[in-house]
Amino acid sequence: MNLDSLWSRLPTAPLLFVTVALLWGGSFVAIERGVESWPPLLFAGLRYALAGLLVLVIARLRHTQLAVRSRDDWLAVAVTGLFVIFAHHALLYIGQETVPGAVASALIALSPVVTVLLAPLVVGDDRLTPVALVGVVVGFLGAVTIAGPGGGGDPHGIALIAGATVAFALGSLLLRRVEPTLSLAGMQGWGMLLGAGLLLVGSRGLGEPLAVPHSPVALATLAYLVVGPGVIAFLLYFRLLTTVGPSRANLVGYLEPVAATGLAVILLGYEPTPETLAGFVLVGVGFALVDGRRVRGLARTLAGRVRASVV
Repeated sequence: MNLDSLWSRLPTAPLLFVTVALLWGGSFVAIERGVESWPPLLFAGLRYALAGLLVLVIARLRHTQLAVRSRDDWLAVAVTGLFVIFAHHALLYIGQETVPGAVASALIALSPVVTVLLAPLVVGDDRLTPVALVGVVVGFLGAVTIAGPGGGGDPHGIALIAGATVAFALGSLLLRRVEPTLSLAGMQGWGMLLGAGLLLVGSRGLGEPLAVPHSPVALATLAYLVVGPGVIAFLLYFRLLTTVGPSRANLVGYLEPVAATGLAVILLGYEPTPETLAGFVLVGVGFALVDGRRVRGLARTLAGRVRASVV
């Protein structure tokens, strides 16, 4: 069996979905532990300042287009920085001071529902089929079940994280309305730096202390968030965004509660309730309904290529 040949021939979309879900799911666990030591906006601001610099350095080494030239370039950077980085993460990090990571991931999983509701207003033509809409509703019920009674978190924190979901979905849709010449890495890197600046300004505005915690756990959570979700996952997500569209790209949010809860069980001793497990089943059914044809086609392609590589 030629592993290199098999890897090169695997379908891209499912690998991207799984990888982004694992990295972003893990981020909720890292944030939950991190905000125990870090002021939330300072934590988020440092994360994206470092991640943005790393993305731009990597892009520069690969001779990627980084110059912001056109009006759409500036708009893409502004939307990424304002909605995807600043608004989304400011609300998420503050909310996670009182909401467990597993519950927060379930609330963020509502982004496909919000995307479908906002899409006719923002882009006008991003509609799903009736079966897919049923799948979105089923997935929504799954996320609500996971975040229901017994999941933890106060109403104020839950409301903040719901706002983070809206900000992320709106930013994803607004990016569809521009046609930047800037590379995805450039848009991400400059957007991260813009969002980081706004987060740090917000940190000072809220009077957060500037002291950096020195505990191994605090520094480890920052390092993970910078490299994993902050650099790798965002690059992969923006690739999904341009290939399958915002509604389907946001479906990765349905897998994040599974990854976040599994990691929380392993790392934090989190104990999912029967309601949580039922919610996971609903999330999986919803995902299959929304994109069932693509999922079945990719599964058949993957199975065929595995068999061919083994033979």
